[in-house]
Amino acid sequence: MSKSTEEAASGGGVDRQPRHVAIIMDGNGRWAAAHGYPRGEGHRRGVEAVKRAVRAALELGIPTLTIFSFSSENWSRPRSEIDDLMGLMKRFIRRDLAELHAQDVRIRVIGGTDRVDPELLALIAEAERTTSRNTKLDLVIAFNYGSRAEITAAARRLAERVAAGEMQASDITVSTFEAALDTAGMPDPDLLIRTSGELRLSNFLLWQCAYTELVFLDICWPEFTHEHLVEAIRTYRQRHRRFGGLADGTVP
Repeated sequence: MSKSTEEAASGGGVDRQPRHVAIIMDGNGRWAAAHGYPRGEGHRRGVEAVKRAVRAALELGIPTLTIFSFSSENWSRPRSEIDDLMGLMKRFIRRDLAELHAQDVRIRVIGGTDRVDPELLALIAEAERTTSRNTKLDLVIAFNYGSRAEITAAARRLAERVAAGEMQASDITVSTFEAALDTAGMPDPDLLIRTSGELRLSNFLLWQCAYTELVFLDICWPEFTHEHLVEAIRTYRQRHRRFGGLADGTVP
């Protein structure tokens, strides 16, 4: 274990170690353009960065890692790029599932199933089923995901239950609403990292990131390394999370 890894994994106490890190993996296309490659090569290098991030999360002892793989808004991209992204997701599962399973990684995919190739849906189901009992790291892949659609669907499900007489409107609380989201049962992200220098959430985990610490990195996703994750955690540990209270923990 490197010195920087030891610093991130210790120092500051267990309560300062993020339980859940979410990443908006941005900049594949810009990285490719800057290096004279087609956009597809940027996405392929981005998959390698995902593997590095998973290895780093395992080494640092982070229980949950969520990555924004494909947005529900990405369908507006050229068909050739969409096909390339879908192919990369298939290859990632086929080539890396065995290794992830051996590393005790549990895979969970959140997002809609509409417009997704049935072959890919079957591979996703296989990956979730194969790794369902693993406990070292929850790797959550947000695929065909949009937070507004997730929140709308949760509201619709609860409204349908009220209409069916299964619950009262007064039964809808923060807890019951969270249980209707795609992320039910998961802790909210403590830390969200976005690469490429963009300073926005882009419809990603809007409900779940109400009190998340945000770190923006001025690098493109294919450049992301173990050290970038360590540095983001170091920045996170320098923050004071008050959740609406005061620095000393009292309520204002």
